[in-house]
Amino acid sequence: MTNELMTPPGKIKANGKKNSAFRTLGPVADLEKHLPDEWWKTLFNSLYLKTDGDVVENTANTQKEVDLLIAKTNISPGDSIVDLCCGQGRHSLELAKRGFKNVTGIDRSRYLVRLARKRAKKLGYLVHFSEGDARKVKLPESSKDCVFLMGNSFGYFDREEDDLAVLLSVRNILKSKGKILLDIVDGEWMRNNFEARTWEWIDQNYFVCRERTLSSDNKRIISREVIVNAEIGIIADQFYAERLYSFEEIKNMLSTAGFSEIVNHGNVSTTSTRNQDLGMMANRLFITATGPEKTRKIYVKKDLLKVKVLLGDPQLPDPVKRNGVFNEEDVDTVNRLKSSLKMISGYSFSYCQQHKNLIHELMNDRPGFVFNLCDEGYDNNPQQELHVPALLEMLNIPYTGASPACLAMCYNKSVVRSIAADLDIPVPLETFYSPADQMITLPSVFPALLKPNYGDGSIGITKDAVVNNTEELMVYLNSLKESMPNTPVLVQEFLQGREYSVGIIGNPGRFEILPVLEVDYSKLPDELPKILSYESKYIPESPYWNDISYNEADIDENTCKALVKYSTLLFERLNCKDYARIDYREDSEGNIKLLEVNPNPGWCWDGKMSIMAGFRDIKYFELLEMILNAAKERFQI
Repeated sequence: MTNELMTPPGKIKANGKKNSAFRTLGPVADLEKHLPDEWWKTLFNSLYLKTDGDVVENTANTQKEVDLLIAKTNISPGDSIVDLCCGQGRHSLELAKRGFKNVTGIDRSRYLVRLARKRAKKLGYLVHFSEGDARKVKLPESSKDCVFLMGNSFGYFDREEDDLAVLLSVRNILKSKGKILLDIVDGEWMRNNFEARTWEWIDQNYFVCRERTLSSDNKRIISREVIVNAEIGIIADQFYAERLYSFEEIKNMLSTAGFSEIVNHGNVSTTSTRNQDLGMMANRLFITATGPEKTRKIYVKKDLLKVKVLLGDPQLPDPVKRNGVFNEEDVDTVNRLKSSLKMISGYSFSYCQQHKNLIHELMNDRPGFVFNLCDEGYDNNPQQELHVPALLEMLNIPYTGASPACLAMCYNKSVVRSIAADLDIPVPLETFYSPADQMITLPSVFPALLKPNYGDGSIGITKDAVVNNTEELMVYLNSLKESMPNTPVLVQEFLQGREYSVGIIGNPGRFEILPVLEVDYSKLPDELPKILSYESKYIPESPYWNDISYNEADIDENTCKALVKYSTLLFERLNCKDYARIDYREDSEGNIKLLEVNPNPGWCWDGKMSIMAGFRDIKYFELLEMILNAAKERFQI
């Protein structure tokens, strides 16, 4: 059982409306048996802010808690501070309001981090928010003056060892004698005072019914929330849990983690705008501790990691590029890449752009690592893109990006469509036409889009690829037969709604999802079909090149969750590595459908991945570094 608020895959619309009623479990005898593994990965969404908003969206509470934080830790505006499990960033933003300049917020919830960033941007505060696991905080060792976990954000994991891992992770990033602050439920009080059943109105339209019980070992409290809309009915039935620590228990754990000077500053009471069920926020401990004294390390400069960057060969023909050759803009793109890689420390970059020397270079000047940006394919042949990682695997050289098998699958668009359909991911209606076929099954719905089943860089997709009747279809089909002989053709329903791209960096278990991109066709002349055609990528004088722009998608939570869910499913099933881009488009009724999956997507400075990173103020060189780091972590380099 999860708390997913979406309808089943294939049923969601871009307006967030649901087509079917939410199913509930009904009466449950044992709450603990229905507690999902890692429930905290999906619980913290917009409904969390509704059900707990009386406390966690309460300005008076936030101000009082930050008053205590400053008073009990003696932090000052110049200190470097981490708000761990920051949620929607209320404490971080309050600190920024008070002049604190070096605040970092980290949380597991993509929804809450996204919301925190939006609020910071609106307020004009320079707070860095990122997704992350509290057990493995990715910040430099001994770099922070204070780390705090506020609002009862400690004790979610199944095992006590994971809670200890959080404290050890905090100790690692704290400077010598740095401070930690924990604001957690008073476990002893809660064991004896929790309310087994409650219900309360959230607002004029929603109410929530709660059940609570102690776990079988009496160490956790298990909760269930049934959230009801007065008109629609039940919209969520969700379970969660929290470990209960007395002060002595948490004191012992802090001591085990190496902290000293552990002080309980007394119980923290909470106000509520509804003043009804305060739940786990009713009575909390406010604890500070001091990290261990750390001797100053003497850092010895390490050898730089030798990285060979593999690119397309500018001396060879390239069937995808304008006029079949590398152009001025392609040379500029490579030069910008090289300039950006110089900004990344810890590496020594060299480049290979002459494919006739590729095998010799790799064997005789063996790199420690390869940054595979050769999306043109070996000898600039798109069908041989998979040959490059195949060669690297034969030579046992670690590299960034997708494997040969993944590239082969994703190059075949009809195979990707079949896999997506098997995962219940919505796909467009489609007819597969092979050049060997004597007949073609014409689509029953026009307009339709014709595109090669194999291809890269929108090759074969021009302004004439959208057809409105049988005659136009046959004309363009014959054109494709001539320009791309022996290539199967897909005849798809033409999706005319909003178009999105989802960028993923990382690997399963450590995904970084970039802000969703939307393609803006509003300035394109009315007579041109709204598509990202070949002209949009390779013909600078075309309206497609000049009049199409890209914006951060303004979409509701359910749509965003659906796009991310579909994308991560495809990333894992197709065995993508390190980074990928997945494209979608709505039909005329607002139903989102898959367009294609792009392993090793365009890496250029003005490409979609770079634009999406820019929505989060990630610079181009930082995007490249994130890809490198994802691969290094995967290979454990």
